[in-house]
Parts: sequence; C-alpha cells; structure tokens
Amino acid sequence: MEEAAQEPGAQIAALPLRWDRRGALRVLMVTSRGTGRWIMPKGWRIDDDRPWETAAIEALEEAGAVGHVGTEAIGSYSYLKLRDDGSAVVCEVVVFPMLVDKLKRDWKERRQRRRRWFKAKAAARRVDEPDLAALLQRLADKPRKRPDLKALRRAS
Repeated sequence: MEEAAQEPGAQIAALPLRWDRRGALRVLMVTSRGTGRWIMPKGWRIDDDRPWETAAIEALEEAGAVGHVGTEAIGSYSYLKLRDDGSAVVCEVVVFPMLVDKLKRDWKERRQRRRRWFKAKAAARRVDEPDLAALLQRLADKPRKRPDLKALRRAS
C-alpha cells in the first residue's frame, strides 16, 4: 500500500439526530459499503454547495434521512480513507447536526448499507475514529443543554 497523501481530503458529514419518546438523544449511523463499519453519512464536499447542503444530500443518499441540517458544524474528525487503487488519503470530516423528520423506506444506497439508531454513547463505542468517538461522547453529556442543538431544534 502507498503512503497516505500529504494533503487531506475535505469531507462533510451529517450527524442525523432525533429525540426518542423518553427524551433521550438518538444518533442514526450507517454501515460503510466496504467494511460494514458503523459510520456517519459523509462524502466529498460539493463545490457549489454550502457545506450543510452537502450534509443533507449525504444523509438522504446514504441513510434515507430527511430533516433540518444546522448551518454550524458541531465538530470534526479525521480518518484514513483507503481508495480502490490501494492508495490512502487522510480525510478531514466536518460534522453538521441534522434533526431527522423522517426516514425514507427506499433510498439510493439502501441495498449497500444498513442504518440503525443508537444512543450517543453506544454509537461512540462502535466507531473506529477516536475523534469521532469523542464527539459522540460529548453529545451524550446533557444534550438538551448544548447551545448548538438548542438552536437546531428552534430552527427546525
């Protein structure tokens, strides 16, 4: 395998969220197509879009999630993306929160991925990236008091 590229790739992720009947925050995760690991819907930034619009597109295509995406990122993480040719690139992923209004039964990548709701702490235990796990852990700590999530709830 070649060494990782020096320039990081810029990706955008949606972190689909909902509040369950008991008032607990839930995170929607999807499996990656290659390894089946639990990840967030993410992809390469679309040049002409605002980053939160890219996040909404990725959530729809990869998870069938429709909702309101916040315009302020809630964090970022990096990971090593392995390409089909065997090369690797370090990707820096900027994460935008999304309050999910509905999940489609039929979506673009439904035959390639599974999706599942997790509590934030459970999602943190299932991801491989330490920075992403830390972001999810922070969400688990008093999510209703987080200003970024309060603003998102008001805007939706």
